[in-house]
Amino acid sequence: MSESKSSQQVFKQRADLHKKTPATAGKPDPASPGFAEASKLIDRTLSCRHEIKYLINESKAHAIAQFIKPYVPLDKYSKLQRYGAYPIASLYLDSNDLILCRESLTGRKNRFKLRIRSYTDEPDYPCFFEIKRRINTIIMKSRARIIRRYVASLLSGRFLPPQDYSVDEKTLNQFQLYVKSINARPTILIRYLRQAYESDSENRVRLTFDRELCYKVTHSREININGQGWQHSSLSMGAVILEIKFTGRYPAWLSRMVEYFDLRQNSISKYTTSVQQSCSLKFCAPSSEENAYG
Repeated sequence: MSESKSSQQVFKQRADLHKKTPATAGKPDPASPGFAEASKLIDRTLSCRHEIKYLINESKAHAIAQFIKPYVPLDKYSKLQRYGAYPIASLYLDSNDLILCRESLTGRKNRFKLRIRSYTDEPDYPCFFEIKRRINTIIMKSRARIIRRYVASLLSGRFLPPQDYSVDEKTLNQFQLYVKSINARPTILIRYLRQAYESDSENRVRLTFDRELCYKVTHSREININGQGWQHSSLSMGAVILEIKFTGRYPAWLSRMVEYFDLRQNSISKYTTSVQQSCSLKFCAPSSEENAYG
Protein backbone atom coordinates (compact mmCIF):
# COMPACT_ATOMS: atom_id res chain seq x y z
CA MET A 1 0.00 0.00 0.00
CA SER A 2 1.29 3.46 -0.85
CA GLU A 3 2.16 5.96 1.77
CA SER A 4 -0.79 7.83 3.25
CA LYS A 5 -1.38 11.53 2.61
CA SER A 6 -0.97 12.35 6.31
CA SER A 7 2.43 10.69 6.39
CA GLN A 8 3.45 12.63 3.28
CA GLN A 9 2.49 15.84 5.05
CA VAL A 10 4.53 14.95 8.15
CA PHE A 11 7.70 14.50 6.10
CA LYS A 12 7.07 17.65 4.09
CA GLN A 13 6.45 19.73 7.22
CA ARG A 14 9.59 18.43 8.92
CA ALA A 15 11.67 18.83 5.80
CA ASP A 16 10.41 22.41 5.56
CA LEU A 17 11.26 22.98 9.22
CA HIS A 18 14.69 21.58 8.50
CA LYS A 19 15.20 24.22 5.81
CA LYS A 20 14.00 27.02 8.07
CA THR A 21 16.43 26.39 10.92
CA PRO A 22 19.03 29.13 11.44
CA ALA A 23 21.85 27.01 10.07
CA THR A 24 20.04 26.22 6.84
CA ALA A 25 17.93 29.32 6.16
CA GLY A 26 17.84 30.52 2.57
CA LYS A 27 20.15 29.25 -0.14
CA PRO A 28 23.25 27.90 1.62
CA ASP A 29 26.56 29.26 0.40
CA PRO A 30 29.39 26.71 0.74
CA ALA A 31 31.74 29.52 1.76
CA SER A 32 29.42 30.95 4.39
CA PRO A 33 29.78 30.33 8.15
CA GLY A 34 26.16 29.12 8.28
CA PHE A 35 26.84 26.42 5.72
CA ALA A 36 29.94 25.26 7.56
CA GLU A 37 28.16 25.18 10.92
CA ALA A 38 25.23 23.18 9.51
CA SER A 39 27.60 20.68 8.00
CA LYS A 40 29.41 20.26 11.30
CA LEU A 41 26.14 19.44 13.02
CA ILE A 42 25.17 16.85 10.45
CA ASP A 43 28.64 15.40 10.01
CA ARG A 44 29.18 14.73 13.71
CA THR A 45 29.14 10.96 13.31
CA LEU A 46 30.83 8.15 15.17
CA SER A 47 33.20 7.02 12.44
CA CYS A 48 34.41 3.87 14.25
CA ARG A 49 31.97 2.27 16.67
CA HIS A 50 30.04 -0.65 18.01
CA GLU A 51 26.40 -0.73 16.95
CA ILE A 52 23.46 -2.57 18.55
CA LYS A 53 19.89 -2.46 17.24
CA TYR A 54 16.49 -3.18 18.78
CA LEU A 55 12.95 -3.16 17.45
CA ILE A 56 10.59 -1.72 20.07
CA ASN A 57 7.04 -0.35 20.32
CA GLU A 58 6.20 3.32 20.68
CA SER A 59 5.36 3.22 24.39
CA LYS A 60 8.69 1.59 25.20
CA ALA A 61 10.50 4.13 23.00
CA HIS A 62 8.92 6.97 24.97
CA ALA A 63 9.88 5.39 28.29
CA ILE A 64 13.47 4.79 27.15
CA ALA A 65 13.75 8.40 25.97
CA GLN A 66 12.80 9.54 29.47
CA PHE A 67 15.23 7.08 31.05
CA ILE A 68 18.27 8.24 29.05
CA LYS A 69 17.79 12.00 29.47
CA PRO A 70 20.04 12.25 32.58
CA TYR A 71 22.84 10.53 30.68
CA VAL A 72 22.63 11.78 27.08
CA PRO A 73 20.95 14.97 25.79
CA LEU A 74 19.32 15.46 22.42
CA ASP A 75 22.03 15.97 19.85
CA LYS A 76 22.58 19.45 18.45
CA TYR A 77 20.77 18.75 15.23
CA SER A 78 17.66 17.30 16.87
CA LYS A 79 17.50 20.39 19.07
CA LEU A 80 17.07 22.54 15.97
CA GLN A 81 13.83 20.75 15.10
CA ARG A 82 10.48 21.76 16.52
CA TYR A 83 9.51 18.14 17.18
CA GLY A 84 13.00 16.91 18.06
CA ALA A 85 13.29 14.69 14.96
CA TYR A 86 14.71 15.30 11.51
CA PRO A 87 14.13 13.55 8.16
CA ILE A 88 16.80 11.42 6.50
CA ALA A 89 16.80 10.10 2.94
CA SER A 90 19.44 7.60 1.82
CA LEU A 91 19.95 6.42 -1.75
CA TYR A 92 21.55 2.96 -1.65
CA LEU A 93 23.70 1.68 -4.50
CA ASP A 94 24.21 -1.97 -5.40
CA SER A 95 25.11 -4.19 -8.34
CA ASN A 96 22.47 -5.54 -10.73
CA ASP A 97 22.46 -8.85 -8.84
CA LEU A 98 22.39 -7.11 -5.43
CA ILE A 99 25.72 -8.41 -4.22
CA LEU A 100 25.88 -6.01 -1.26
CA CYS A 101 22.39 -7.02 -0.18
CA ARG A 102 23.34 -10.70 -0.44
CA GLU A 103 26.41 -10.23 1.72
CA SER A 104 24.36 -8.54 4.41
CA LEU A 105 21.66 -11.22 4.35
CA THR A 106 24.18 -14.04 4.61
CA GLY A 107 25.95 -12.33 7.51
CA ARG A 108 29.33 -11.89 5.87
CA LYS A 109 31.66 -10.54 8.57
CA ASN A 110 33.55 -8.09 6.36
CA ARG A 111 31.25 -6.14 4.09
CA PHE A 112 30.27 -2.63 3.07
CA LYS A 113 27.34 -0.53 1.90
CA LEU A 114 27.29 2.44 -0.45
CA ARG A 115 24.76 5.21 0.04
CA ILE A 116 24.21 8.91 -0.55
CA ARG A 117 22.47 10.66 2.33
CA SER A 118 20.44 13.85 2.37
CA TYR A 119 18.59 15.72 5.10
CA THR A 120 16.52 18.12 3.00
CA ASP A 121 15.23 18.69 -0.52
CA GLU A 122 16.92 22.10 -0.60
CA PRO A 123 18.80 22.00 -3.95
CA ASP A 124 21.89 23.86 -2.74
CA TYR A 125 22.29 21.91 0.47
CA PRO A 126 25.01 19.21 0.66
CA CYS A 127 24.55 15.48 0.29
CA PHE A 128 26.94 12.95 1.81
CA PHE A 129 28.61 10.09 -0.03
CA GLU A 130 28.96 7.40 2.63
CA ILE A 131 30.80 4.10 2.87
CA LYS A 132 29.61 2.00 5.79
CA ARG A 133 31.95 -0.91 6.48
CA ARG A 134 31.59 -3.79 8.90
CA ILE A 135 34.79 -5.50 10.01
CA ASN A 136 33.73 -8.36 12.28
CA THR A 137 31.75 -6.51 15.00
CA ILE A 138 33.16 -3.04 14.34
CA ILE A 139 31.32 -0.48 12.21
CA MET A 140 33.41 2.07 10.33
CA LYS A 141 31.76 4.93 8.47
CA SER A 142 33.38 7.51 6.26
CA ARG A 143 31.63 10.28 4.37
CA ALA A 144 32.34 13.05 1.91
CA ARG A 145 30.24 16.21 1.76
CA ILE A 146 29.14 17.02 -1.78
CA ILE A 147 26.88 19.72 -3.25
CA ARG A 148 23.76 18.08 -4.70
CA ARG A 149 24.31 19.28 -8.26
CA TYR A 150 27.49 17.19 -8.54
CA VAL A 151 25.94 13.87 -7.46
CA ALA A 152 25.05 12.61 -10.94
CA SER A 153 28.42 13.44 -12.50
CA LEU A 154 30.35 11.87 -9.61
CA LEU A 155 28.32 8.67 -9.90
CA SER A 156 29.36 8.62 -13.55
CA GLY A 157 32.98 8.55 -12.44
CA ARG A 158 33.85 12.16 -13.17
CA PHE A 159 36.16 14.24 -11.02
CA LEU A 160 34.87 16.79 -8.53
CA PRO A 161 35.51 20.38 -9.67
CA PRO A 162 37.49 22.64 -7.28
CA GLN A 163 35.40 23.56 -4.25
CA ASP A 164 35.35 26.50 -1.84
CA TYR A 165 35.08 24.12 1.13
CA SER A 166 36.98 21.05 2.28
CA VAL A 167 36.03 17.68 0.83
CA ASP A 168 37.19 14.28 2.03
CA GLU A 169 38.61 13.37 -1.36
CA LYS A 170 40.02 10.07 -0.10
CA THR A 171 36.52 8.88 0.85
CA LEU A 172 35.05 10.20 -2.40
CA ASN A 173 37.68 8.41 -4.48
CA GLN A 174 37.15 5.20 -2.51
CA PHE A 175 33.39 5.48 -3.02
CA GLN A 176 33.85 5.87 -6.79
CA LEU A 177 36.27 2.93 -6.85
CA TYR A 178 33.74 0.69 -5.09
CA VAL A 179 31.01 1.82 -7.47
CA LYS A 180 33.16 0.93 -10.46
CA SER A 181 34.36 -2.39 -9.01
CA ILE A 182 30.83 -3.84 -8.73
CA ASN A 183 29.18 -1.66 -11.37
CA ALA A 184 26.89 -0.25 -8.69
CA ARG A 185 23.87 1.84 -9.52
CA PRO A 186 21.05 3.47 -7.54
CA THR A 187 18.83 0.69 -6.24
CA ILE A 188 16.47 1.92 -3.55
CA LEU A 189 15.69 5.14 -1.71
CA ILE A 190 14.95 4.93 2.01
CA ARG A 191 13.69 7.62 4.35
CA TYR A 192 12.69 7.96 7.99
CA LEU A 193 12.47 10.39 10.88
CA ARG A 194 15.31 10.30 13.41
CA GLN A 195 15.41 11.46 17.01
CA ALA A 196 18.98 11.35 18.29
CA TYR A 197 20.64 11.60 21.69
CA GLU A 198 24.39 11.86 22.11
CA SER A 199 26.88 12.32 24.93
CA ASP A 200 29.75 14.79 24.77
CA SER A 201 32.06 12.68 26.93
CA GLU A 202 35.25 11.06 25.68
CA ASN A 203 33.45 7.70 25.64
CA ARG A 204 30.88 8.83 23.11
CA VAL A 205 27.48 7.18 23.17
CA ARG A 206 24.75 7.85 20.65
CA LEU A 207 21.15 6.57 20.75
CA THR A 208 18.76 7.05 17.85
CA PHE A 209 15.04 6.39 17.47
CA ASP A 210 14.00 5.92 13.83
CA ARG A 211 10.34 6.10 12.83
CA GLU A 212 8.12 6.22 9.72
CA LEU A 213 10.48 4.06 7.65
CA CYS A 214 9.56 4.09 3.96
CA TYR A 215 11.26 3.02 0.74
CA LYS A 216 11.03 3.59 -2.99
CA VAL A 217 12.66 1.47 -5.69
CA THR A 218 14.51 3.77 -8.06
CA HIS A 219 17.41 3.88 -10.49
CA SER A 220 17.38 7.68 -10.46
CA ARG A 221 20.30 9.64 -9.02
CA GLU A 222 17.90 12.04 -7.31
CA ILE A 223 17.73 11.99 -3.49
CA ASN A 224 14.41 13.51 -2.45
CA ILE A 225 12.57 13.29 0.86
CA ASN A 226 9.20 14.24 -0.59
CA GLY A 227 7.45 13.11 -3.75
CA GLN A 228 5.28 10.18 -4.76
CA GLY A 229 5.76 6.42 -4.83
CA TRP A 230 6.83 5.80 -1.23
CA GLN A 231 5.90 2.49 0.39
CA HIS A 232 5.71 1.84 4.12
CA SER A 233 8.30 -0.65 5.32
CA SER A 234 7.16 -3.60 7.39
CA LEU A 235 9.55 -2.31 10.08
CA SER A 236 7.49 0.85 10.48
CA MET A 237 4.20 -0.81 11.37
CA GLY A 238 3.84 0.51 14.92
CA ALA A 239 7.51 -0.07 15.64
CA VAL A 240 10.55 2.10 16.38
CA ILE A 241 14.13 1.16 15.50
CA LEU A 242 16.42 1.87 18.44
CA GLU A 243 20.14 1.96 17.73
CA ILE A 244 22.87 2.19 20.35
CA LYS A 245 26.28 3.30 19.09
CA PHE A 246 29.34 3.62 21.28
CA THR A 247 33.06 4.02 20.68
CA GLY A 248 34.69 2.71 23.84
CA ARG A 249 33.43 0.83 26.85
CA TYR A 250 29.78 -0.03 27.28
CA PRO A 251 28.45 2.25 30.07
CA ALA A 252 26.82 0.65 33.12
CA TRP A 253 23.68 2.75 32.71
CA LEU A 254 23.15 1.22 29.26
CA SER A 255 23.34 -2.26 30.78
CA ARG A 256 20.72 -1.25 33.35
CA MET A 257 18.52 0.18 30.60
CA VAL A 258 18.70 -2.97 28.47
CA GLU A 259 17.88 -5.16 31.48
CA TYR A 260 15.12 -2.94 32.85
CA PHE A 261 13.29 -2.66 29.51
CA ASP A 262 13.99 -6.29 28.61
CA LEU A 263 15.50 -5.34 25.25
CA ARG A 264 16.31 -8.12 22.81
CA GLN A 265 18.99 -7.41 20.22
CA ASN A 266 17.77 -7.60 16.64
CA SER A 267 19.82 -7.79 13.45
CA ILE A 268 18.01 -5.04 11.55
CA SER A 269 19.02 -3.64 8.18
CA LYS A 270 16.86 -0.90 6.71
CA TYR A 271 18.39 -1.57 3.32
CA THR A 272 18.01 -5.35 3.10
CA THR A 273 14.55 -5.31 4.67
CA SER A 274 13.38 -2.74 2.13
CA VAL A 275 14.89 -4.68 -0.79
CA GLN A 276 13.33 -7.94 0.38
CA GLN A 277 9.92 -6.33 0.82
CA SER A 278 10.06 -4.57 -2.54
CA CYS A 279 11.01 -7.82 -4.29
CA SER A 280 8.25 -9.74 -2.54
CA LEU A 281 5.80 -7.14 -3.87
CA LYS A 282 7.31 -7.52 -7.38
CA PHE A 283 8.72 -3.99 -7.39
CA CYS A 284 12.24 -5.21 -8.12
CA ALA A 285 14.23 -8.33 -8.85
CA PRO A 286 17.85 -9.26 -9.54
CA SER A 287 18.79 -9.15 -13.20
CA SER A 288 20.20 -12.69 -13.10
CA GLU A 289 18.04 -15.82 -12.86
CA GLU A 290 19.69 -16.80 -9.60
CA ASN A 291 17.63 -16.15 -6.51
CA ALA A 292 19.11 -13.10 -4.75
CA TYR A 293 18.40 -14.60 -1.35
CA GLY A 294 19.51 -18.16 -1.90
